[in-house]
Amino acid sequence: MDSNMLNSMFHLALPVLEKVLRPVIVYVFLIVALRLAGKRELAQLNPFDLVVLLMLSNTVQNSIIGDDNSVIGGLIGATTLLAVNYLVARFLNRHTRLQLMVEGGTDVLIEKGKMLKDKMEEVAISEAELEAAARRQGVASVDDVEWAVLEPSGSISIIEKKPATEGSLHEELLRRLDQISSELAELRARQA
Repeated sequence: MDSNMLNSMFHLALPVLEKVLRPVIVYVFLIVALRLAGKRELAQLNPFDLVVLLMLSNTVQNSIIGDDNSVIGGLIGATTLLAVNYLVARFLNRHTRLQLMVEGGTDVLIEKGKMLKDKMEEVAISEAELEAAARRQGVASVDDVEWAVLEPSGSISIIEKKPATEGSLHEELLRRLDQISSELAELRARQA
């Protein structure tokens, strides 16, 4: 191997302390800035949040690695992206029709306990994915699901079938006993 190649691959252009401090500074800034920007849960990202996070990583990359890009430049880029995302999110919250156009609506995948296979195919959700979503939400099987909705964020909301209450079970048992009694009386009358 060429010594120049090894030197260029392994020689640090910046002091080690600076290489350690740059990512720490950017990391702390991003944690604070993201906390101040809002309390959105990362699992519920909308398309704008995802784009901002991807762009943030690219913006701060050079400030982390150094050389031609400064930490301040990365922080200014990150601040700008966060400000734009904040303004877009607030604008869309005030304009629900536009928000619906941009983020999309919900798609019902299970309705009244019945899987809507056409809708599932349209949104490319398999039965296995639906079953996994049900299990993640504590529902044993899709047979126990009353409603399943694909949200604009990409998550699936599951509403479990309500088990029969004790009162309705009691009423059902009494109704069936009455039915059996009347059938039994009818059979006895035929035999006599």
